[in-house]
Amino acid sequence: MKQFAAIVLTALFLSGPAIAAAGELQPYEERSEPPALALPDLGGRRHTLDSYRGQVVLVNFWASWCTPCLMEMPSMQRLVEAMAGRPFQILAVNTEETKSKVWKFKKLLNISFPTLLDSSGDATRAWAVDVFPTSYLIDAGGRIQYVSYGALEWDDAAVVTVIETLMPDQSAGTTAAAQRVPR
Repeated sequence: MKQFAAIVLTALFLSGPAIAAAGELQPYEERSEPPALALPDLGGRRHTLDSYRGQVVLVNFWASWCTPCLMEMPSMQRLVEAMAGRPFQILAVNTEETKSKVWKFKKLLNISFPTLLDSSGDATRAWAVDVFPTSYLIDAGGRIQYVSYGALEWDDAAVVTVIETLMPDQSAGTTAAAQRVPR
């Protein structure tokens, strides 16, 4: 199994574009509430975006056939580890693939954050995802603040700083982004 994983990862890195040049975190113009999201994870537990209100949430749409999607996941795992104990969560939404295939890639990449199954593709369509990966950063108040079309190095210092600006201000009960962004 380890030899298989090494071959797959080597093929990914040799065939795919560099992550640094692929994506960019951009302000989301509408700064609106996202479409509803209610999907099961690999264990069958249903996750709703509303249940994460009060936390910054990175919603990432991906597929196993998407090389940049797989290449960015290790940086997402490092980000989750760096944010441990803080109001932050990643929800990785797999689009229209089987549970067994998704489970294999999650295990291969050693991912601990929730991986949700959009078996029908309905959530992906509702979020108007046209490019894989597409990721949305949602503030603690439940509004989309940033988007990335393409792979991103999620544990890059500049990206982490942006995420931290969305964190709830414990003393005021609001986010730094809500303080500076007109609604």
